[in-house]
Amino acid sequence: MSKVLFNEKQIKLLEKNNNIKTVSTKSITYTDDFKKEFITKIQKDIFPRKIFEEAGFDVEMLGMKRVEQSADRWKKKVKNSIFLNDARKYSSGCTLKRELSTEEIIARLKAKNMLLEAENELLKKAEMIERGLIIKLQK
Repeated sequence: MSKVLFNEKQIKLLEKNNNIKTVSTKSITYTDDFKKEFITKIQKDIFPRKIFEEAGFDVEMLGMKRVEQSADRWKKKVKNSIFLNDARKYSSGCTLKRELSTEEIIARLKAKNMLLEAENELLKKAEMIERGLIIKLQK
């Protein structure tokens, strides 16, 4: 996280930018569309600073380090085939305080069962490969 802190005036200015989802004194959450557009332009060898400036950001206010770190983080996610979408909207990490309905319980148990079945199949395949290699080594 950057050491650059934003004041109220800067926060209001940043909130007007359509490429920002949320902004606080310490952090910025960019829209998924901006991240995708950024990666597309980076692959065309456009510099991160220019991409941010074209998107209406004041790079001096953001700080060049924040721009570079965002670029590095997004490029690494794309390289590792991780989606750029904000994962926080899918799972907050907080446990539910309400009781689950019967349908929700069944759906979760089905998903867990499918995961366990897939793990078992993977282990079986690994064991078969291992046995096959052991037999080949003995010959």
